[in-house]
Amino acid sequence: MPQLSKTRRLVRLGLLTALALIIFVVEMQIPNPVPVPGVKLGLANIITVYAVYRYRWHEVLAILLIRVMLGAVFGGNLMAIPFSLTGGLLCLGGMLILRHFIDEEHVWIASLFSAVLHNLGQTAAAIVVMQTTAVITYLPFLIFTGSIAGVFTGIAAQLLMKKLKLNKAEK
Repeated sequence: MPQLSKTRRLVRLGLLTALALIIFVVEMQIPNPVPVPGVKLGLANIITVYAVYRYRWHEVLAILLIRVMLGAVFGGNLMAIPFSLTGGLLCLGGMLILRHFIDEEHVWIASLFSAVLHNLGQTAAAIVVMQTTAVITYLPFLIFTGSIAGVFTGIAAQLLMKKLKLNKAEK
């Protein structure tokens, strides 16, 4: 991405954060086809995946932290913070490493691995919060459903990046 003025960059980051939060809130209104705690599409992650490939690590971290905190407030579920935060940070760390090895044509692969990391982070948080290791039995199911969601959000982010690149080239 070419160098943008600080103000323009900040505005774009604010818009991405707002968009991720809007997607999160809208997704909360969609009935979950798998009514199991922790299982969801995670559509707001499309924005995070896109941002990982377009912005600096600390800027993407800010988007993630603001979305997690405000999402918990707007969703009325502050208990979700440790799960979302731990999963999100582990996922983001993985994506930031993987972007050096996986190009924009294969973002869905990085998203898949990051979804697995997110599930590992969620499970670790559950072990600490619930003070039991019994939740590990739930991990294979989370990894399976998270992998499907990770591929979906990765493909969506990949298409978004391709579309925005085409629009930019047309101008």
